[in-house]
Amino acid sequence: MLRIDEASVRALLLDIEGTTTPVDFVYQVLFPFASQRLDRFLRQHSRDPEVRAHIEALKAQQKLDQEQGLHPPELSGESEESELRSVDRFAVTNDIVAYAQWLIARDSKCTALKTLQGKIWQAGYESGELRGQVYPDVPRAFERWRRQGRQICIYSSGSMLAQQLLFRTTPAGDLTVYLDGFFDTEIGIKTDAESYRKITAALASPQRSVLFISDAIKELDAAQAAGMQTALCVRSEGDKSVPSRHPVIRTFDEVFP
Repeated sequence: MLRIDEASVRALLLDIEGTTTPVDFVYQVLFPFASQRLDRFLRQHSRDPEVRAHIEALKAQQKLDQEQGLHPPELSGESEESELRSVDRFAVTNDIVAYAQWLIARDSKCTALKTLQGKIWQAGYESGELRGQVYPDVPRAFERWRRQGRQICIYSSGSMLAQQLLFRTTPAGDLTVYLDGFFDTEIGIKTDAESYRKITAALASPQRSVLFISDAIKELDAAQAAGMQTALCVRSEGDKSVPSRHPVIRTFDEVFP
């Protein structure tokens, strides 16, 4: 197992779910919040060109899911859509809502879905119904790493907007003041080494000077293949021994103390 070369690390790239933020917050708070409000949001904003573009992207994704044999909910036939357009071309059909709900239930990384979720969460954060959650060691680690002169960036399948809202509204205050960059699936999927090459290019940093921390081994493998240093974040108390070729950490207090 490789060790982290502390002296060479100039930037930390962090996953969110299970790394900076409890998994339960994502699955038991954020996902249900978006799912419960999705139908209303789409119908209220159906005339917004950006939302319309995301709906069209969902339709394209549904076709891909069909081709891959995933059996997604069916969408309206062409004749039904034509009839709807003759009445109101901005109408949102029940089946596109059902498909989006299906994607949420599957924890899909579809960019259009993630963007729509981010917009729904934005209303929740702004109203105070939602507040971002992070592990207790995260704020002090951010402060410490910044004091050490290291960059701190986030890479998540959640949209950049969703990332910013989460870190801006934590009980510890606005943590975005410590963050130098946000990356989402617009740059590429998290299990593709090319995504990490693009990130190091965006940061203008040598690949070995970036440490990626995540709870997902496939993501770490991709980052390592791209030349980054990596660390597996294991937050669960039950996982006493974790087989991994990546250095294992259980708290950010262990990283550059």
